[in-house]
Amino acid sequence: MASRRFMEGFYSVFMRRTSVYVTFLIAGTFLAERGVDYGIHKLWESNNVGKRYEDISVLGQRPAE
Repeated sequence: MASRRFMEGFYSVFMRRTSVYVTFLIAGTFLAERGVDYGIHKLWESNNVGKRYEDISVLGQRPAE
């Protein structure tokens, strides 16, 4: 019965009016995209430690004469 109350509350807050529903979808999509982007970026960096351009200290330096 608690799930029914939750769904009724969710419906009354987010889905009763189309403008609120569309805003909720757009905001949720934006936040989900940011979360996925952050997670993939961290995964990529952790898998490529030592292989990235920033990790190689001698690139861009001239040899000492």
